[in-house]
Amino acid sequence: QVPLVESGGGLVQAGGSLRLSCASSRSIFSISAMGWYRQAPGKQRELVATVSRSGGTNYADYVKGRFTISRDNAENTVYLQMNSLKPEDTAVYYCKSTNSWSEYWGQGTQVTVSS
Repeated sequence: QVPLVESGGGLVQAGGSLRLSCASSRSIFSISAMGWYRQAPGKQRELVATVSRSGGTNYADYVKGRFTISRDNAENTVYLQMNSLKPEDTAVYYCKSTNSWSEYWGQGTQVTVSS
């Protein structure tokens, strides 16, 4: 069983919106902080946003005010709502779970923003 499964990527015009989802098992989700990262071609993977088990959030400066991370503990899913998308947001977006015993990455979902 794949620990994390992302969905929701796609092609959107600049200024548009997308919502990414990352589904996990209850055994992982309930004890983990969750995060979204991204990797553009030729660049290192970078943090986008994180949400703690209690719901506290943290954002990279380049997405503040445009992206919102949230978690649904009943559905074992973390979301990334992305608004006012820019071409420089184009990347593969990865979900990550982190707890004291394990760390998992999803397979990634492509987001492409056209100008």
